[in-house]
Amino acid sequence: MELCSISSSTPLVQISSSNIKFAAAASKSCLFFPVSNIVTTKPMLFTSQNKKKLYYCKHSFSSTTAFPNKKTVITCAVAPTHSAIEPLPADILVTESPEPNSRVRLSVEVPRAVCEDSYQRVLNEFMKHAKVPGFRPGKNVPENIIVNYVGKQNVQKAVIESILKRTLPHAMSSVDGRALKDSVHIATKFSEMEKTYSSLKKLIYDVVADVAPEVKWVSEDAYKHLKIVVEIDSEIDAQRTSEEELRRRHKSLSVLRIVTDRGLQIGDVAVLDISASTVEQDGSSAQRIPSAETTGFNFDTEDGDKVLPGFLDSIIGIQRGETKSFPLVFPESWRQENLRGVHAQFTVECKELFYRDFPELGDSIADKLLPGCSTLEEVKKALLERCLEVEKTAKEQATDNAILDQLTKLVEVDVPHSLFEEQGRQFYGAKLLELQGSVKLNENQLASLTSPKAVNEYLESQKENIVKVIKQNMAVGDIFKRENLQFPTEELVKEVENSIAEFKRQNQEYDEERVKDQVEDILEGAKVLEWLREHAEVEYITR
Repeated sequence: MELCSISSSTPLVQISSSNIKFAAAASKSCLFFPVSNIVTTKPMLFTSQNKKKLYYCKHSFSSTTAFPNKKTVITCAVAPTHSAIEPLPADILVTESPEPNSRVRLSVEVPRAVCEDSYQRVLNEFMKHAKVPGFRPGKNVPENIIVNYVGKQNVQKAVIESILKRTLPHAMSSVDGRALKDSVHIATKFSEMEKTYSSLKKLIYDVVADVAPEVKWVSEDAYKHLKIVVEIDSEIDAQRTSEEELRRRHKSLSVLRIVTDRGLQIGDVAVLDISASTVEQDGSSAQRIPSAETTGFNFDTEDGDKVLPGFLDSIIGIQRGETKSFPLVFPESWRQENLRGVHAQFTVECKELFYRDFPELGDSIADKLLPGCSTLEEVKKALLERCLEVEKTAKEQATDNAILDQLTKLVEVDVPHSLFEEQGRQFYGAKLLELQGSVKLNENQLASLTSPKAVNEYLESQKENIVKVIKQNMAVGDIFKRENLQFPTEELVKEVENSIAEFKRQNQEYDEERVKDQVEDILEGAKVLEWLREHAEVEYITR
C-alpha cells in the first residue's frame, strides 16, 4: 500500500476519443490511503426495455442503520476479516462517530507498544539498506548512529508512515462492507501526528469515510401502492400521427407548380423576403430585429403553427411580387426571451408562389407511399401499426419517468459526497463525450471544459438533479432486493455476449466482469420498473 498526499477530491477530467477519466488534484494537507477492504459502488448505466436512460448505483451493499458514538477495541488475537491485515503487538482503540451525508469518523488511538514496534522495524530497514561509514551493509548499527546518519526527522516520518500503514486496515475493519470506495482518507494533518508522536510516543489520528447510505421509505409498503398520473402529449396519438405521416408521404410525391392567377392559399408554398423592426410605444426610434429577418425563405403554409402567431393570417392572399406590412406581438411563451412581449412591424415581399399538384391518393401509388404495399388500406394499416408502437414506447417512457419521480418523494437518502461527485462526474463526462462527438474541440477548449472550475460549476448547477437521480437509483435497488426479483440467467448471458460483441465491433477495450455487472444492473432496473408498472394505479391524461 503506497502512501501519497492529497488535499481533496477536486475532480479533473482527461478527455479522449474513447473515454473520459477523472483524477484527483494533489497537495500536502492530508493523507490518502487506497484501502482494499471497501465496497465498490460505481454507478452503472441503466437502460430500461424502452431504451430510456437512467444512472443507478449497484445495490450489492447492505443497508445500514444509524449508529451512536461507540468505542471499539480492535483485538489483535481475533482473526481480521481481511487476510492482508497483519497482527499487531497490542490493541488499538477506535471510536466511531456518525457525521452528516452518510459519513463516519473513526478516531484511532495507537498505543506505545505498536509505535515502539514500528520504530524498531523502521530502524531495522534502515540498517539493511543504509551505507553507514564504518559499518558493512546489513550489519547492526547502534541506534544513535543510524538515527544521526538518516536524520531524526526522517526517521520519525518513516515511523509514522509505518504505523499508519499497519493500523489503518485494523481501524477500517469496523466499517468493513460499508465504506464507499475512494472516499476513505485520513483527516488529521501529518504535522499534528508528528507533534503527538514526539510528545506522547503514541499516535492519534482521525479517518473519515463515506458509507453506503440507508434507504428510508415514508412507509414500509409505500412503493407497492403507487398512484401515478401520466401526461401524454397529444402529438404521439397513433391515429393522428399515422394520418399526418400519410399526408407527409403523399406531399413528397406532389409537384410544385407556379401560381399565376390568385393569391396565397393554405396548402401553397411561398418564397418570402422578411424584414422586421420593433414598434416603440414611447415613440423612440425603432430597432431592427435581425433574428426575425430572412431572404428567400421557403414557407410551407401547412407549417403555419410553427411560425409567429398571426403571421400566416397576415399574408393570406398575397400575390407574387406583392409586399405587405403588418404589426405583430411576440407572445410571452416565445423561445427567445429578449423578444417576449415585443411589438414588431413586419414587411413581407412574396418573391415566388407555388401550389402542389398531387397525384390521386389511391391504390395506384401505394407502393410509392410505402414500398411493399399494393393498396392504400395496406399503407394506412402499416403506418398505424408503426405509430401504435411509437405511442406504446412513449407511454412506457412517460410512465417510467412518472414512477421514478414518485419514488423520489417516497424515500429519504442521506447522499454521501463521494457518491454525489461520482454520479455528477459521470453525467459531465457523458456530456463532454456527446459534445466532442458533435463538435471538434481544440486544446484550449478541452482544457477549459475539463478544468476543476468547470467541473465544480457543473456539479453545483446540477446538484438537485444529481441528488434526485441518486435517490431514484437507490430506491430501485432497494425494491429489487425487497421483492426478491430475478431475471433469467440465459438473458444475462445473452446480453453480456451482445455487449462484448459490440465492444469488439467498435474495436474498444472492455472489462468482462465490469460488462457483466453493468448488464446485471440493466436487467435488474428493467425488472423493477416492470414490477412497479404492474402494481401501480396509472391514469393517463392528454395535454
